[in-house]
Amino acid sequence: MPWMLFSTVLAYFVKGLTGFANTLIFSTLLSFTSDNVNISPVELIVGYPANVVIAWRERKKIVWRTCLPVAGLVLLGNIPGVFLLKTADASQIKLLFGAVIVGLGAEMLLRERKGGRARGSKALLAVIGVLSGLLCGLYGIGALLAAYMSRVTDEPAAFRGNLCVVFLIENTFRLILYTCTGILTWPLFTQALCLLPAMALGLFLGIKCARFLPERVVRRVIIVLLILSGLSLIVGQL
Repeated sequence: MPWMLFSTVLAYFVKGLTGFANTLIFSTLLSFTSDNVNISPVELIVGYPANVVIAWRERKKIVWRTCLPVAGLVLLGNIPGVFLLKTADASQIKLLFGAVIVGLGAEMLLRERKGGRARGSKALLAVIGVLSGLLCGLYGIGALLAAYMSRVTDEPAAFRGNLCVVFLIENTFRLILYTCTGILTWPLFTQALCLLPAMALGLFLGIKCARFLPERVVRRVIIVLLILSGLSLIVGQL
């Protein structure tokens, strides 16, 4: 239990700072002691109120025409992702997604250093949206979604707000699917409730730190976490 509490505080400190990557940290640390099918539902319950808090705080920066179409596509990918989580060995999918995320992160880092900003096309939106839903359904990881959102928002507050709105919609849908398919059980639910105070502490500290860090530093942290997300998926299967 102390290891779970530490993992939760650290994961949600990063969540408060950047708006994502909590699943990367939480799942990576707990994977040493538990299977992914037991980690994802716990992280889903713990992360739900965190997304509510961040979306509410950044509500003035939310652009609905940006986040709602992405959310719809994410839900389309969620359904096969959840069933793969329950029935399939998805290690090859992890490798593929890891490589894609590392590539996107590297491209964003180069673009950041050059001072440019690329905008996503409708085709890119569709592909990343569905793949993000598949990845969220399998592992609860929103790194692909974060990579896209970073391309269509101009500041960290807008990035966090729009991203967490999509996470909220996706989390609600996945919560229903996890319950209906038996992935979310009562023991896992009660375990998640015990971690909520640790989540609140980490999230509070992360939000406070985000207020004092320069915008450019926060963007760099987001990019580095994306690259680490991809590498984590790859290394875990090698």
